[in-house]
Amino acid sequence: MFLNTTGYYIPQTRVPNAYFLEVNGLTDEWIFQRTGIKTRSKATEEETMDRMSIEAVRQAIPQLPYSIKEVDLIIFASYTPTDTVATTAHIIQREFEMDHAKAFLLSSACSSAINSIEIIQAFMATGKASKALLLSADRNSTYTNESDPKAGHLWGDAAVALFFSKERYRQQEAQIIDVDTQGLGHVGKGPGGVYLRPKTEGIRMPDGRDVFMQACTYIAKNTEDMLAKNGYTIADLSYFISHQANMRIVANVMKALNLPEEKVLCNIETLGNTGSVSSPLVLAQHINDFRPGDLVCLTVFGGGYSSGVCLLKF
Repeated sequence: MFLNTTGYYIPQTRVPNAYFLEVNGLTDEWIFQRTGIKTRSKATEEETMDRMSIEAVRQAIPQLPYSIKEVDLIIFASYTPTDTVATTAHIIQREFEMDHAKAFLLSSACSSAINSIEIIQAFMATGKASKALLLSADRNSTYTNESDPKAGHLWGDAAVALFFSKERYRQQEAQIIDVDTQGLGHVGKGPGGVYLRPKTEGIRMPDGRDVFMQACTYIAKNTEDMLAKNGYTIADLSYFISHQANMRIVANVMKALNLPEEKVLCNIETLGNTGSVSSPLVLAQHINDFRPGDLVCLTVFGGGYSSGVCLLKF
């Protein structure tokens, strides 16, 4: 399976740490020291989930090596959907006239996009799809309770579109070497660590310490296991892209894996935690920087809990 092209949309508005001093009592220094975040992206009223997603797809189309109408599978990966009936997958199908595509929503917290890559791989392996669009978008500001001092200052908004095909169309396309995900509801605080209750509390993270510990453990372990399974070592990695939840998690994983800073790609400082979008968004932002032979690993950890890892070679 090959990654044909990518596109993304990031709202222009940035909310600085200083904003939260009056909202939840946290200082700029306190937030940055504990999260690595200086600003976070925030959608305007006009930048709806569907609008961000449509723009991400539009950005990808000029580099798509086939007609978008040939796409036969659309997966919308998100834990903050605007509508769970008329899903964004179906909005995108209609907008771009992908009449023959299967379309559905997939949600598994911040691992949703990697879960979707695994499902796309399975669809292609069984002959049920040959060209797929993975659209990952989270509009966290819809549900963020900014007054919550535990998590109200973390979240950003964005959308990313990734097109995949069973066959390679161009030499520069990355091959998906392997992808794997885990449900971890039985681990630690599990479903109680992070949750979203739309009508009452919004997004909450009542036990950030447990989330931190589990994320550090599984991101590092899954990376090592994936590389070993495919005959590689940490030294073979060209770039490492972690879920952009907390820079302290990334730093902890870097230390555990002995990863040099120049191999680690991040956007959390300016965009905050963009949820399931975060690691594929980093990939899309750097897609033109990768060179033939580069080995890139995406690893994620999400509430619930869940985790995933994807290995690509350019």
